[in-house]
Amino acid sequence: MPRQFRPLDSRVLWISFVAMLLGGAVALVAKLLTGLIGLFTNLAFYGRWSYDFSSPAGNHLGLWVIAVPVIGGLVVGAMARWGSRAIRGHGIPEAMEQVLLNESRIPPRITWLKPVSSAIAIGTGGPFGAEGPIIATGGALGSLIAQLMHVTADERKTLLAAGAAAGMAAVFSAPISAVLLAIELLLFERRARSLIPVALAATVGTGVRYVLEGNQAMFPMPDIATPTLPALATYVVLGLLVGVVSVGVTRLTYAIEDAFEKLPIHWMWWPALGGIVVGIVGYFMPLTLGVGYTNIAAVLAGQIGLGTMLALCLLKLLSWSVALGSGTSGGTLAPLFTIGGALGGVLGLGLTTSAPWLQVDPHMAALVCMAAIFAGASRAFLTSVVFAFETTQQPHGLLPLLGACAAAYLISGLMMRNTIMTEKIVRRGVRVPSDYAADYLDQIYVRDACSRNVVSLRASQTLAETRAWMASPGTSTKHQGFPVVDDNGALRGVVTRRHLYDASLADDVTVGSLVQRAPLVVREDHTLREAADHMVETDVGRLIVVGQHAPHRMVGIITRGDLLAAHARRLREARDASRHLGKKPAAP
Repeated sequence: MPRQFRPLDSRVLWISFVAMLLGGAVALVAKLLTGLIGLFTNLAFYGRWSYDFSSPAGNHLGLWVIAVPVIGGLVVGAMARWGSRAIRGHGIPEAMEQVLLNESRIPPRITWLKPVSSAIAIGTGGPFGAEGPIIATGGALGSLIAQLMHVTADERKTLLAAGAAAGMAAVFSAPISAVLLAIELLLFERRARSLIPVALAATVGTGVRYVLEGNQAMFPMPDIATPTLPALATYVVLGLLVGVVSVGVTRLTYAIEDAFEKLPIHWMWWPALGGIVVGIVGYFMPLTLGVGYTNIAAVLAGQIGLGTMLALCLLKLLSWSVALGSGTSGGTLAPLFTIGGALGGVLGLGLTTSAPWLQVDPHMAALVCMAAIFAGASRAFLTSVVFAFETTQQPHGLLPLLGACAAAYLISGLMMRNTIMTEKIVRRGVRVPSDYAADYLDQIYVRDACSRNVVSLRASQTLAETRAWMASPGTSTKHQGFPVVDDNGALRGVVTRRHLYDASLADDVTVGSLVQRAPLVVREDHTLREAADHMVETDVGRLIVVGQHAPHRMVGIITRGDLLAAHARRLREARDASRHLGKKPAAP
């Protein structure tokens, strides 16, 4: 008898407790990572020993600034070659790959190699954010702890996602969007047994951040008024435009990565080559160096002029895409937010000057474009909307964010098959889920899909009688298995066609004596998902259906074919278009 599904059990309590401890630990690791980035930044650009989170933009190195990212690239390339190649890139695709292919088992050395390599890459001017590395590090720490425990693969995935969510929450003070990111990019599901531990880990991670750094908005900006209808429509149009830009950014990034793949030198040298571009761009535009969180805040607050924003948008895109394509270690969120925010600021100022009747707020335009470019590039739709709200604490921005991100998501989905997060692993042959639909088999009861007219045999029948009956004209003998009942109709078991035609058995042998084990049954109040799982676990193709209150009374049979046939309605609802209003009812 299959077990009936329960959304929660006592195991969730234990996993939730571990997830909360993990959330606190990851928050401390996030603080350590930002301290390391600050240390390497201060050493590389200012020659001082300090853990303060500083921007490289104020350096006075002159042309020597070009050499700093190159040195960082050499170190990261060496760490990737002799440490682990998995530290290359922004970390989220690699975590997704481990979830989908390796039962969420991340090698333990990634737990320290990823943050250290990222701190070196970013601290030497790499145009990345700290969020990607800490998400990857948090996920690796969650996986490591789970590998030390006696847990299932699903529970290990939950702890991996919990660590990743806690890392993002601790960096940005954005717990809800961290949970949504875990759902959309790591869990590929929304179930209570995984959602609760992830949410608790994000809560603890954010709480630790509040203690260490306060609860102020990550990107403070002037208060935004409720948008008018013309302005709201304009923000949606901006979302459509940014959706096209997000597709172009994704394709540019992977085109550069493909170009690096064709170089006749070992890949460990690629980050140094990318560092040359980062250094040159940083020489002419120092704002492109490093994390750039201050740039995002300045763009949203309107503290940067039109020309500077346009240059920041284009040059940050050049520097980041080349650096990411070269395979160095760093994140994608902050660069995309910088590019999208600066683009939105430029468009907002342009519309304010050229079409004042639209009543577009440049700050709002920057905010919606910042979120929309990430929604289009990653298709983490809900994450993008809520993240922009949580990091700015602007409630009047929610409606424009929803419309703009939905528009960007739509355009991206129509123009691009994969995303900036999935293209790399799809090329390796990984099938990444894109839609999270409810399990259709879990919505149908066995009683609604089983066959009621079951051909059964009596236990007292002899093989001679049974074989004669099966050989008679007009008898339905296509079944491969037959239920066996006693004279009172109680179920005894199942015999197969092979047993009935076994030539070594005498004709006077009774059918009941051929029953070798208790029947494999399913109650009519079980779901088809539970029935299918029971078939897989017991390696059979059919189950006897018994009554809900009469476990020894057969009421039908369910087969693999019945499970497949149950999908007919799902396919019909998804594919068959029809009109119902005004349509004459079919004749009875």
